[in-house]
This record gives sequence, structure tokens and C-alpha cells, in this order.
Amino acid sequence: MGKDFLKIIVEKKKDEIAASRRQTPENQLRQKAESMRQAKRLFHDALTHTGKEKINIIAEIKRASPSKGDICRDLDPYLYAKLYEKGGAAALSVLTDKTFFKGSFEDFEKARKGCALPMLRKDFLISAYQIFESAVLRADAILLIARILKRQQLKDYLMLCRDLNIDALVEIHDETDLKNATWAEARLIGINNRNLSSFETDIHTSTRLVSRLESYQTPVAASGIASRKDILENRECGISNFLIGESLVRAEDPVVFIRSLINS
Repeated sequence: MGKDFLKIIVEKKKDEIAASRRQTPENQLRQKAESMRQAKRLFHDALTHTGKEKINIIAEIKRASPSKGDICRDLDPYLYAKLYEKGGAAALSVLTDKTFFKGSFEDFEKARKGCALPMLRKDFLISAYQIFESAVLRADAILLIARILKRQQLKDYLMLCRDLNIDALVEIHDETDLKNATWAEARLIGINNRNLSSFETDIHTSTRLVSRLESYQTPVAASGIASRKDILENRECGISNFLIGESLVRAEDPVVFIRSLINS
């Protein structure tokens, strides 16, 4: 697949969006999205209104990745959603990318039926078309990756999310990403310890960057968080929110694993 995973994924997304537009025109999708402005599950509040002492886990349903291959391809999204909620997760993340992560809209829909947690659609969003898709999918939040969006594009998408009553987790990996996210007035900042171009992971990325956030921004550490020790190291730097996928899916008992992360 080559070394620049992110570039390859984005190019594939362009093709997918073009195909989707041929099937459902954007104006038609937008009308449907705007008609679905019902009350959402509160994703932002689940991470910010629970007190500074509480550890919040965004538990992820993840079948595979470009770097690791199959992780748990045959998982049951409905069952995992129930287990994650039982374990005490604050929110759910579901990968919907089919080509590289083997996810789907169906995974998202099944997981939503399995729990009452607020849900994040995790994908590589590069078009407003995908945001309308997310609203129709009844996503409570979406992931916006600063590295693959221009500054103004990111700001426009954040405004569109507000119009559609969808929260946005803006992912960064370095200082430039953070600068652009702050310029766009992003409130939820996901600090990805994984470089999406090479898929190399350094769990100290989050602890290094968190001090550079503005006071109104809420950090979420993502990738490489696999133990209570990792949680505590990030807590010492002011991070209380964690997006955890691979280690959770691989866990023998997801309920016990989540509880071991959030309880002292």
C-alpha cells in the first residue's frame, strides 16, 4: 500500500464521494439531513460535563486498520456497544470506512441500536457531502482531521456541524494542525498519537501538545492508549478523555478492561 497511508486514503475517499453523488445528489441529501434535526445524544457534554476527576472513555468499534490488518473482523457491533456501555464508556466511536478499516454504515446503525451512548462517526471526511451523510446516519458527532482539510474548509465544516446539531472532534497530530484547529475555533481537540501518513505511534504526542491548547478547548488523547498507566500519565498532563479502539477490541473482556481504565 505504500508509506503515505493518509494520501492514499484521501484519494480513495474522493472516488467514493463521486460515486455516492451519482447515486444521491448532494442537494437531495442535504434536504434529508436538514429534516433530521431531532435531539441528539450529547457527545460534547459527555466529555465536558462530568467533572475533572472523571475519566471518560470513547470506546471504539474497529474491525481492522491499514497497518495492523484484521483486528476483529467478525465482531458484532450491537453486542460490543452493549458491552462498552456496561463497562462505563462515556461515548462510542464507530469506524465507517469500508476499504481500509472494513467498517460500514451498517456497523454504525447496529451499534446505535445496542446502546444509548452518544456516537461518533469516525471516517476521513473531506466533503460537506459526508457531513450530510452523517446527519442522515444520526451521528451525534463526527471526526474532522485537521491535516486533510484547509483552514477555511475546517471552519466551514464546523459551522455546518453547528447548523445540523452535530458535535465535531477535530483531530490534530502536531503544532500546525493545532494552530489551524484553533483558528477554526474547534472546541473538542483529539490529539492523535499516531501519524496517519506512516501509522507510527508515539503516546507522548498527546502529553506534549496538550499544554498548547486554549482554555476553552477540551483534549481527547487517541491511539496507543492501552493501560491504566497510559491513562494516568495523560491525566497528570490534564487529559481526562481517551479514544480507545484496538486494545479494547482485542480485550478478552471489554467490560472488565474499560472498568480497569476508569477506576483506581
